[in-house]
Amino acid sequence: MALWARQVSRWWWCSMKRAHATEFPQKLRSCSNTTWRCHAFYHLALLPSENDFSLWKLQTYRLLSTGSCSQPSSSDDGSLASPESNLPSEVNQKQEKAEMLPDVNAAIPYEDWDDIPPSSALEEISEEEAMQIIAEPLLPLQSSTLRDYVDHSETLAKLVHLGVDLSQVEKRQKAGQLLLTLDFEKDVRKILLFLKDVGVEDNQLGSFLTKNPYILGEDLEALETRVAYLKSKKFDKREIAQMVSRAPYLLLFSVERLDNRLGFFKNELGLSVRKTKDLVIRFPRLLTGKLEPVKENIQICQIELGFQRSEIQHIMFKTPKTLTASKKRLRQTFDYLHNVMGIPHDMLTRFPQVFNSKLLRIRERHLFLKFLGRAQYDPAQPSYISLDQLVSLPDEVFCTEIAKASIQDFEKFLKTL
Repeated sequence: MALWARQVSRWWWCSMKRAHATEFPQKLRSCSNTTWRCHAFYHLALLPSENDFSLWKLQTYRLLSTGSCSQPSSSDDGSLASPESNLPSEVNQKQEKAEMLPDVNAAIPYEDWDDIPPSSALEEISEEEAMQIIAEPLLPLQSSTLRDYVDHSETLAKLVHLGVDLSQVEKRQKAGQLLLTLDFEKDVRKILLFLKDVGVEDNQLGSFLTKNPYILGEDLEALETRVAYLKSKKFDKREIAQMVSRAPYLLLFSVERLDNRLGFFKNELGLSVRKTKDLVIRFPRLLTGKLEPVKENIQICQIELGFQRSEIQHIMFKTPKTLTASKKRLRQTFDYLHNVMGIPHDMLTRFPQVFNSKLLRIRERHLFLKFLGRAQYDPAQPSYISLDQLVSLPDEVFCTEIAKASIQDFEKFLKTL
């Protein structure tokens, strides 16, 4: 700051000497250095503060542009007069224009009210104004359940009205956060109308969205493209509705993934296009599940269980659930049917539904028939009992028609096991 002051003092000294040298040469020569030094320090005292420095530079520039500066004169009482009082009238007028700045305390016109920034949250208000404020109920800052947000969210309230089980939705990863960010009119309504157009019944919407709330965040155009792809593969409207209802995640898969899945089952099982289509209509979850368990089960049937490729094709087409069954369960069921009951591969291929039955039921009924001496599974022998009769009939019908015994006898026998 001291260096800056010395530079301004030197500049003021030179400018005053040049101005007064032309108008008052005699007076300039008669003045002592002491007097000029006093005048210089007087002007330094009038220098602006740092906040006003920009305005002061503008004033000084206009002053110098007139080409005249005068030495400050003494007043009658011996005090130094203001330097502005010695300026020509034209310079004073220009200086006054430069000093015309907006008054922050001036009234703001009505048309500029829209530009007024909002009031500060720390601004004091009267008690009457405070009583007139209507505060919205606060959202819970943190909650482990969506139930706490239902009263604050139109979207959640309407989804509950549709039958969506929020207690199940919140168990799914990031599903609760998704629903809280959606606007019902803007985001949800169009998806609901789309699902109804696809064929999802009104009474199924709640269950569908409970299982797949993520579809509410999908792009509508992408969903329509996936439905158009299924139609291009000759799936009719009823079949698409059935597939979407049974496999709620189906429409989350892109066209490329759906096409790859259909190609996988066609090539892996050696099925025709018509049979592949029929397979996924009956069990559409094949298109949304993991493919690795399917590959493993096919290999188990061929390598460990000893089925031929044509037999595997028939088993998997008739009972698609076998493709995704537990490997342990598949092995145990086959071991009991083939090694304990003596059922050959060709018979298991003819009745592949036994692989979907509970091993406990197969074991209990087989032991009861063996106890009665009626465990005959060879179609070439009399009193033949098919595997379908063994596993599919209710207990009462099985006892009276197959075992030729009462249900009480069967229950007593089970207690001995």
